[in-house]
Amino acid sequence: MKTIIHVLGARPNFIKAAPLIKKMNESLDVNNVILHTGQHYDKNMSGQFFVDLNIPKPDVNLGLGGGSQASQTANIMIGCEKVFKEYRPKVVVVYGDVNSCVAATLVASKLHLEEGYDKIKVVHVESGLRSYDRTMPEELNRVVTDGLADYLFVSCEDAIQNLVEEGIDSEKCFFVGNTMIDSLIEFEEKFDESTILSELDLDKKEYALTTIHRPFTVDNISRLKDMMDSLINISKGIECVLPIHPRTKNALVKNDLNHYFESKLKIIEPLGYLDFMCLQKNAKFIITDSGGVQEESSYFNVPCLTIRDNTERPITCTDGTNKMIGTSYSNILDEVMMIDFSKKSKIKLWDGKASDRIVQVFKDVIL
Repeated sequence: MKTIIHVLGARPNFIKAAPLIKKMNESLDVNNVILHTGQHYDKNMSGQFFVDLNIPKPDVNLGLGGGSQASQTANIMIGCEKVFKEYRPKVVVVYGDVNSCVAATLVASKLHLEEGYDKIKVVHVESGLRSYDRTMPEELNRVVTDGLADYLFVSCEDAIQNLVEEGIDSEKCFFVGNTMIDSLIEFEEKFDESTILSELDLDKKEYALTTIHRPFTVDNISRLKDMMDSLINISKGIECVLPIHPRTKNALVKNDLNHYFESKLKIIEPLGYLDFMCLQKNAKFIITDSGGVQEESSYFNVPCLTIRDNTERPITCTDGTNKMIGTSYSNILDEVMMIDFSKKSKIKLWDGKASDRIVQVFKDVIL
């Protein structure tokens, strides 16, 4: 039986992988192995997602969270090499743009250069997204992963054009839709069963949901203070809920900015998938620097203001409910006052069937 290793490391990976692994288990005669690198190691950033999404317990957990960009990537590469040599997979599937993705891709692409090992096919789910901002580590991960992958599954049509412009053969690229949306559709009824609104004393469409976690935002203290100050100002008019990422929390504590924890902001610990989706679905609007939230909010038709200067997901702006607003304090406040609540999402193939299309390509082409 052929072995397929799914490499997961961070929250978005779990959400994208869950429906595909389920569909593969149902439809393919293969041995699906789940390798969790541990890149997200907080229970609510990682462990709870496996429970909420009904993902089988990882076959291997490297436990390699934390560290610098270089050390984390290097440690994941070393860990992946040991696992790939043990399991000898026919295919390695990587998801998104985190360090785990590029690390696993590098190892799988080169292992056959050692005597006794066959070529491993690399499949990249969510290929071709580009912000064209090489200051973002995720952008570097995308470019390297796509350049080495043997099969590339894209979530929007413009992603294929991005890949072709980089010299990648279009016959390797498949427009299948978005597996993250597959998860949303599968579990949406469970979002409504969440008790998080009552636990936080929130009413539907009467609060703003905010997330801040990217190094670009968090590691620059002046920029982080601008973000937090703007949220405090916004909270004067509407309750603002901030599930705080460990990186953000550490930055605030490290720089003696503890007064934000005593402000009007409703700062809470990270949430599991079902509770967080419930908050997204029922928010009046969302302010974020996340990539995945841009997609999820568009599915829910919730206005999303992205505090970045660019996005690798422009389809969420042209055909979704997202808007890029930059990072300046005054601009954030101005944009909140100008939100278009009438805008509705119309993104092609975000229909809950991306995993079915991917499995069909595995049957017809990859295996």
